[in-house]
Amino acid sequence: MFAGPGQVRRHYERFARLFGELTPEEFEERRNDVDLAFMRQGVTFNVYGDSQGTERIFPYDLIPRIISASEWEHLERGLVQRITALNLFLHDIYHEQRILKDGVIPPFYVLSARHFRREFAQFQVPKDIYIHICGTDLIRGGSGEWMVLEDNGRTPSGVSYVLENRQAMKRSFPQLMESAGVRPVDHYPQELLKMLQYIAPSGIADPTVVLLTPGAYNSAYFEHTYLARQMGIQIVEGRDLIVRDARVFMRTTKGLQPVHVIYRRIDDDFLDPTVFRRDSVLGVPGLISAYRAGNVSLANSVGTGVADDKVMYYFVPRMIKYYLDQDPIIPNVPTYLASEEADKGYIMENLGNLVVKAANESGGYGMLMGPKATKQEIEEFRARIEADPRNYIAQPMISLSTHPTHVGDCRFEGRHIDLRPFILYGEKPVIVPGGLTRVALRKGSLVVNSSQGGGSKDTWVLFSDE
Repeated sequence: MFAGPGQVRRHYERFARLFGELTPEEFEERRNDVDLAFMRQGVTFNVYGDSQGTERIFPYDLIPRIISASEWEHLERGLVQRITALNLFLHDIYHEQRILKDGVIPPFYVLSARHFRREFAQFQVPKDIYIHICGTDLIRGGSGEWMVLEDNGRTPSGVSYVLENRQAMKRSFPQLMESAGVRPVDHYPQELLKMLQYIAPSGIADPTVVLLTPGAYNSAYFEHTYLARQMGIQIVEGRDLIVRDARVFMRTTKGLQPVHVIYRRIDDDFLDPTVFRRDSVLGVPGLISAYRAGNVSLANSVGTGVADDKVMYYFVPRMIKYYLDQDPIIPNVPTYLASEEADKGYIMENLGNLVVKAANESGGYGMLMGPKATKQEIEEFRARIEADPRNYIAQPMISLSTHPTHVGDCRFEGRHIDLRPFILYGEKPVIVPGGLTRVALRKGSLVVNSSQGGGSKDTWVLFSDE
């Protein structure tokens, strides 16, 4: 928000002026109103294994993050480039595997990936799209340059908070939002439904779309119910669906109803106990046979998890060059692979200065923050890397950009933030302006995940730089 002490950046000027006219009492009143509204509407998330209870109100900070029109245009181009390359990569590795044969990516990394599904080789996914919904995490480093931190291409969550945060801001600061010229985000559910209908099996004029949830104990269950309601579709659990003659049906009070598209919020492993984990009670027996027969479409497609692998992240710039013959518009954070001998040597010598991540963990779990870790934690990770180098990457500690954040008693301090825009890929890529700005509410913390004490802000993308 500030270029220096007292120097408000141009695209924040209007907000700073209007916000400055609020009294502390008015601000507190609006903040309390938002908390009360979130509580009444059940805007929550779940934390597993927490002694304080599982369900929490999602922490929300009233000071919005603002992105200029020109900056957003740059990010949008970079995100479209990235999801295009990732989809081409997924199609390639499940078909010709040209990128492996040409030596651009060593085959070992793909073939050993935990979520690479060999059984789906040569399978033709609907419309050749694998990742339909992607949440790509972006950060800004010390120089102000945007970088991609990771891609979430399996079951990315958080978009419901984007929509709820915006509603909260509209209620709290209606005149301020209108005068600032903020681009809307409330069309996301309609765009999501349009994309899901687009990938329906051919010949279905009016496809039935459902959202498949693991159930009320899932950490993102609020989002599942919210999106289903906003799209006007049914939310179902595995037990609500049945497969007959390689076709999926939904149990209803009026009998069985055909289902053509499933927006699934369940990982591959739990989708179908006859194909993947036999102990899964969350999925639908026979679902994969219906998928293979072309009678039902899944979003995201089975097998996208290989692109989520943090080791694959290292190779995305090569994918962009190989498939699109372009340089990345948004670069990666510098990354080291523990399974490469030279990189491993560097990682082991510098564990105390690096951030180490497990290839398939998320939510801030399975991570070592070297500069903030104890000697014991560092040595534990050293042993883990030695035991399974393929499973780890390391990156320098990036000092994420900070943003004014309310810390109590009408006091504001800088807190670290990142940004998760949501990309829809159907007939064409669609990106709702902005995304989920996550904020590390603990002083000095770089971990923004809600499960680790983070919160969120509304993200404003301006119509114009004028």
